[in-house]
Amino acid sequence: MKMEDKIKKILADYRHAGREDLIPVLQMIQDQFDYLPEEAITELSKEFALPPSKIYSIATFYNQFRFTSKGKYHIKVCNGTACHIYGSEEILREIEKQLAINPGEKTNDGMFSLEAAPCIGACGLSPVVRINSDYYKNTTAGEIKEALQSYRNNEEQ
Repeated sequence: MKMEDKIKKILADYRHAGREDLIPVLQMIQDQFDYLPEEAITELSKEFALPPSKIYSIATFYNQFRFTSKGKYHIKVCNGTACHIYGSEEILREIEKQLAINPGEKTNDGMFSLEAAPCIGACGLSPVVRINSDYYKNTTAGEIKEALQSYRNNEEQ
């Protein structure tokens, strides 16, 4: 099924919906595609009679929405207060250095994507990094460097 058809199928459940339904529709689209594609914003603009800039403005207000797809290994670095105090910034800088990407970006090969999260709710494990469903708790920049190399090595086998 083409992207446009998938978007129209989601919107079919929200015919005659009000603007209060925009956030749930954005969530459904992101669930379907793993991000908010430009085509979806265009279709939503027509459906909700809002300019695309307004929809982008609403979506960028919430940190749950992304405008690019994730990599095979999505790295989420917690930057909440406890994690920040225990060194999450150093960990984030090491990941940026190792992968040559910034938060919100994906490596050219599509293997890794990076996100800096305000909090992932694991304060007792500070600093914590999540790579897909694997948690690295009480971790260091050196340990994350080794973990990234391990993911690379697994791909090469």
